[in-house]
Amino acid sequence: MEKSGLLWFLVAGSMLLYSQMVFAQKFELSPSGYFRNGGVDVMAFDDIYPEGRQGGVSLIMHGARVATNGDLRLEPSPGQWQPVSRQYDRRLDAASNTITAWLGYPDSSRHLTGFNPMIYPDLVFNYTVTVRGEGNSAVVTVDLDRPVPQEFIGKVGFNFELFPGALFGKPWMMDGRAGIFPRQPNGPTLYEPSNSLRTGNFNPGGKAGIAQLSGQGYSPVVADDIVAMPYAVGRRFTVRPDDFHNKFTIVSEGADLKLYDGRMNHNNGWFVVRSEVPAGATKEAVKWVITPGVVDGWLYEPVVQTSQVGYHPGQPKVAVIELDRRDTERRQPVLYRITEEGERAVASRAGEEWGEFLRYNYLRFDFSDIKEEGLYRVRYGEAASSLFRIAGDVYERGVWQPVLEYFLPVQMCHMRVNEKYRVWHGACHIDDACMAPADFNHIDGYVQGASTLTGYEPGDVVPGLNTGGWHDAGDFDLRVESQAGETYILALAYEAFKVDYDATSIDREGRVAEIHQPDGKADLLQQVENGALSVAGAYRSLGRLYRGIICNGLRQYVLLGDAAAMTDNVPGNADDRWVFTEDNPARELTVAAQLAAASRVLKGFNDSLSVQSLEIARELYKVTRATEQSRAARIQAAAELFLAVKEDVYGQYLLSETDYIVKNIGRVGWFVGRAEKALGDGAFSAALRDALKGFRLELDRQAGETPYGVPYRPHIWGAGWDIQAFGYRQYFLHTAYPDIFGADGIYNALNFILGCHPGSNTASFASGVGARSVTVGYGLNRADWSYIPGGVASGTALIRPDFPELLEFPYLWQQVEYVMGGGSSHYMFLALAARQLLSGK
Repeated sequence: MEKSGLLWFLVAGSMLLYSQMVFAQKFELSPSGYFRNGGVDVMAFDDIYPEGRQGGVSLIMHGARVATNGDLRLEPSPGQWQPVSRQYDRRLDAASNTITAWLGYPDSSRHLTGFNPMIYPDLVFNYTVTVRGEGNSAVVTVDLDRPVPQEFIGKVGFNFELFPGALFGKPWMMDGRAGIFPRQPNGPTLYEPSNSLRTGNFNPGGKAGIAQLSGQGYSPVVADDIVAMPYAVGRRFTVRPDDFHNKFTIVSEGADLKLYDGRMNHNNGWFVVRSEVPAGATKEAVKWVITPGVVDGWLYEPVVQTSQVGYHPGQPKVAVIELDRRDTERRQPVLYRITEEGERAVASRAGEEWGEFLRYNYLRFDFSDIKEEGLYRVRYGEAASSLFRIAGDVYERGVWQPVLEYFLPVQMCHMRVNEKYRVWHGACHIDDACMAPADFNHIDGYVQGASTLTGYEPGDVVPGLNTGGWHDAGDFDLRVESQAGETYILALAYEAFKVDYDATSIDREGRVAEIHQPDGKADLLQQVENGALSVAGAYRSLGRLYRGIICNGLRQYVLLGDAAAMTDNVPGNADDRWVFTEDNPARELTVAAQLAAASRVLKGFNDSLSVQSLEIARELYKVTRATEQSRAARIQAAAELFLAVKEDVYGQYLLSETDYIVKNIGRVGWFVGRAEKALGDGAFSAALRDALKGFRLELDRQAGETPYGVPYRPHIWGAGWDIQAFGYRQYFLHTAYPDIFGADGIYNALNFILGCHPGSNTASFASGVGARSVTVGYGLNRADWSYIPGGVASGTALIRPDFPELLEFPYLWQQVEYVMGGGSSHYMFLALAARQLLSGK
């Protein structure tokens, strides 16, 4: 095509797209507390988790969050451990159509301390960020209370992070120059003096060691020294000029805009647009005009949400249909059966109006009366669900089994894990572990107290820690709550369902697990054994529980790939992991309960480990000091020990706590109920039943909060894990008191995990399970944009205040992370529960 023809083509195409825009509309504050203009929203400092890309100024365009974390930062492309501002206040002013946030640096409460310690430089200032709706634009203005000191010029700037998963291969333009967002970060790099060279003294009590956090060579906490050379510099930047649905333009009225690739210094980084605060600037130090494309008449397309696996014929079957609140047209939902000849309508009726939830309207389409086995889908106008089955054997293959076949073996520590031609990871952490330093704040919530060293000096090799256990998520650490908690759930699953499924061989002596190589032993019991070996082995060596075992440096912590690459498997040198201990009565008594349950199912399978687990549970119950905070945990330990040994000391303690149990029935009822049946005390039983009837009313209220029949209350992580735990507890209430508690909570929780959940992404949270599932997960292979079958992601997160989101991106731990101590095992329990209740298996 000749140049003139190409120009005509581009101009004509642009005019056609341009005609879709609405110019009369404008950004105005909505009752939800953010700016809205048609299908585009601008949020400002609603969210609370900037290190997880949920904070600052955010932009949602036509149903997708495209940019976030608009705020002053101290690096061009910060990561999880770089300083974030402290937010003091946030105010909305309808008269001026503005949102203003008051913020400042440092946040001394996070300096060298806490779950995710940060290193703040010696820099103090306060500022405001004001976002004003102005026609079809949002104007962002940053005002400082003082100029940036000379030594930090170029380090302080306003960043806006762009979601990379939607931009690979898509265009951008900067002052007329065009480019394509690349799949991988491309050099060259740029050196800048690190902020860590000027560390502040804002928290004298901070116990995180700078040297230990920083390490040698590349350090995730000191990652601002080598960054990507900007792809472009200018004053006018446009994202996606090819697509008005996703197009937005940023014009800077002051400092230059720079486009960085944050993945250069952090694998989990995003693209970043940044303007540095100029020397001497205070008033309007940064001023941007952000103009998104607003498509005329755009409505959120209806989303039909069903289980991606399907339903047993006798199971309640409800499709949830999610609609734009402005969508007043109602269509008739239709259930189609898929045959060799094509689709055939088998049920059609008006959807039940459920009402508003989050930012959407909801209908419910109940087709529980359809029991004929086959392949189905639900249609609502042009929208359709995934295909699903109705079948009596719907839970018999490829549903709960991948948890046992893949996920649990892959997560096994101190083992090589093979799957035919594939090696998931080599034998790892055979050099576990050295005693952690005393009085030390590490990362990820690990803090060592001097009073809990148990006779070992910091740096001493502690024997007996290199057997059993599972890597927690992608972090490879072994937390006692994840190890004992996982063991507990698996033990209760074996007690309830007697699953003798065998698809894996485990060679303890040779430290090799072979996936899809049966060895004649029940996989579920082998995995209970795996957890108990870690917890009991550590207790025998330490004389107390471990808090956990974790790598000693941040560079090891962010390792992607083979766990065997973390250490050299030679004990007693600098790369060994550390073992932490703690004084935590509630946790110690909870572990006592969990080991007591494990002892019951290990009897006859591994009698020695069964006896050890029971002895440790007894001892923990006896020696752990009583506190008000640990009272519920002591009741749980007594309940599980009573079920294990039927001794009066535990039964009498439960009876003595009747008043507390009744007042806290929502917390303790699900595990006390099983012991109540064994106790056979009439007065105790009557008191529990009365309390449980009241609790049932509370559960009904919670179930009614959402159209899904389960409470959806995410904090930071997606609510999937909490909902699974909810369904898991419902099983014990239902089976102990079927006249009080129905089974709907179990089925609803399972369906939520399998795809009937809010948002446009209806994937099953269980990777590899169902017609569509999360196949980009936060596990050991996340750098490959891959997944572990049977791993269950954290699930749909809430972008505050009202936007449900499940992105396809491997580094959003709060949406797609796998964990131990719940997650997959709770999901497996729910699927087995549905199988048992519906099929009697």
